[in-house]
Amino acid sequence: MPVIIVIDDEHRQRDILQTILQDEGYEVHTAPSAEEGIKLIKTLNPDVVITDLKMGGMSGMQLIDAIPDNIVKPAIIIMTAYGTISSAVEAMKKGAFDYLTKPLEKDSIVLTVKNAIERMSLLKENIRLQDALFGKFKIEGIVGESKGMKAVMEVVKKVTPTSVTVLIQGESGTGKELIARAIHYNSPRRTCPFTAINCAAIPENLIESELFGYEPGAFTGATHRKIGIFESTDRGTLFLDEIGDLPPLMQTKILRVLQDKEVRRIGGKESIKVDVRIIAATNKDLEKEVLKGSFREDLYYRLKVVTVNIPPLRDRKEDIPLLVRFFIDKYNNEFGKRIKGVSSSSIKALMDYHWPGNIRQLESVIERAVLMSDTDIINLDDIKSELRFPLEKGFIDISIPDEGINFEELERELIKKAMAKANNVAAKAARLLGMSYKTFWYRLEKFNISSKEDIISSKKDKN
Repeated sequence: MPVIIVIDDEHRQRDILQTILQDEGYEVHTAPSAEEGIKLIKTLNPDVVITDLKMGGMSGMQLIDAIPDNIVKPAIIIMTAYGTISSAVEAMKKGAFDYLTKPLEKDSIVLTVKNAIERMSLLKENIRLQDALFGKFKIEGIVGESKGMKAVMEVVKKVTPTSVTVLIQGESGTGKELIARAIHYNSPRRTCPFTAINCAAIPENLIESELFGYEPGAFTGATHRKIGIFESTDRGTLFLDEIGDLPPLMQTKILRVLQDKEVRRIGGKESIKVDVRIIAATNKDLEKEVLKGSFREDLYYRLKVVTVNIPPLRDRKEDIPLLVRFFIDKYNNEFGKRIKGVSSSSIKALMDYHWPGNIRQLESVIERAVLMSDTDIINLDDIKSELRFPLEKGFIDISIPDEGINFEELERELIKKAMAKANNVAAKAARLLGMSYKTFWYRLEKFNISSKEDIISSKKDKN
């Protein structure tokens, strides 16, 4: 039931309004002064406040400013005499919903209050939907209790209230965009746009027009003005995924935006001010890319004001049971299933697997298992076909014998087989095993396995 507070220093006026509005089905409370009214507002959090403009003590105008910011402000209806309508209009500029002129008419009161109630209903529904949206990306909602993920979340919590540029590093599938969305939707920019683009997915000849837009006639086929992503994301957050694949020319242009906070459309003559927070992500080692000359050093340092390093799933295996539960609940809701959990043999297999595709791969495995399972428990048969290592002679099952295995020897053999299949090219072998180049190179060094890149690098050093 909508709650209304009537504030007036005239007892008779309060009683008349209370009777009219109670007959309409509203819960009505009254106060003889603005000071008493403020106390009721803090306690009842009403939908509508009807207040006289001129009263002894605090005025209706002052009451508007006195309503605390930590509550949803009610729709305020001002009551005024004909001679003070200009003051009522001024009150509306300060946030009042409408005004009523004295002497009051019942039909006018009822209609104005009805409109105010409808407006507050829409406002509260909008707040509810926003809370639901923000809740989806709450930092606390990111699944992970491992030491590595706790460290990530501590950094994220510190950067969310600010507008600093953030660089998120991690292998493919570790959840870099989820972290970026969590930062945005918990920041002061959360009501403004969040735009995500994959720098590696946009052709080099199109990325400039996508980011900066263009004017009519800027090039063949430019028949109309196009607003670029920077402009459309003004006051929001732009997530540049795979920024390590950004072409050199675009690296220069992005650097200029970060420095000057303005863009210019292709073919345009005027610069346009933009306020956009940049969150960048990469699965490459940008320091190595800088040393190789393929990534601008000045842009790198502009991006890494704060760096978030997301660990791969194989380094946070204690989070796997939590993630499995999270994905089971998610796909139970989506598919209308009632899967209760996973068998002990299944969770052991999931914990033993090396997860080259990280969380994205785990989610895919659980999604399929929830969909295909004929029981309320996910068994090993539901997942084991997904947990295999691709090798040149078929597949090796992930199941582990009772006597155990030497994991490092297995890993060494996998890397050697992948290198043989890739003609000793590390980048190609990394792709065969679903690893990032950085992670694969670390393992080559760990096992002292050479590659063509080593030979080429050695020759360059000698020259």
